[in-house]
Amino acid sequence: MTAIFSTIIAAFLASFVEVVEAFTIVLAVGLTRGWRPALVGTGLALLLLIALVVSFGPLLAMIPIAAVQYVVGVLLILFGIRWLRKAILRSAGVIALRDEEKAFARETTELVQQAKDPQASYLAGLAAFKAVVLEGLEVVFIVIAVGSTRGLTLYAGLGALGAFVLVIFIGLVVHRPLSRVPENTLKFIVGMMLTSFGVFWTGEGLGAEWPGADLSLGGILVVVALASWAILRLARRAQAGVSNGATE
Repeated sequence: MTAIFSTIIAAFLASFVEVVEAFTIVLAVGLTRGWRPALVGTGLALLLLIALVVSFGPLLAMIPIAAVQYVVGVLLILFGIRWLRKAILRSAGVIALRDEEKAFARETTELVQQAKDPQASYLAGLAAFKAVVLEGLEVVFIVIAVGSTRGLTLYAGLGALGAFVLVIFIGLVVHRPLSRVPENTLKFIVGMMLTSFGVFWTGEGLGAEWPGADLSLGGILVVVALASWAILRLARRAQAGVSNGATE
């Protein structure tokens, strides 16, 4: 039960972040160039992503589970650390926070500039397609990675589907970019969860027996969270020192 719950939550939160970023571009396409190219581009992208899940999910079942756990675990560690790194740098003020309002305005400006192009409708649909595919590929990876090692791909998929439905519902209701979503906080949490999953499955792939079995995921998450918080505090102090030195 712990594994199922953590799989659904990890897939949901990670997918929510990615869907918000993709929705910003799709919304810009829909409001500036019409909903037909936006929906066509999105639909084709979703079909491609579904095909990838359906194709690669069963293939993993043909590989020895220990090998899958080890490879997926290492990839999740790398993936989670990448999310954590970006979230920590943003929280520390080293790099700017992502602003969905600015991203929406930038995409809208580009689409308006393309309006006189004879292929404007095609370019608009392509923009929606690219946004959904690029963000969706990360969702596909997370769904397959967090679900495949324990045969929980269906539950991971349900988590991702829940995130997709929620973002689309809220977006269609408000007709605005979801700029109030605490995206960096979500990335911080997801980064910790993916890293924890990665450590757990890498250990299992190497033959380690975790105390408490699946319950040890909680302990790993606590260790990762404490380490991440400590690194964040060091990054903030370092950035404060840089800022103070620049003003002197």
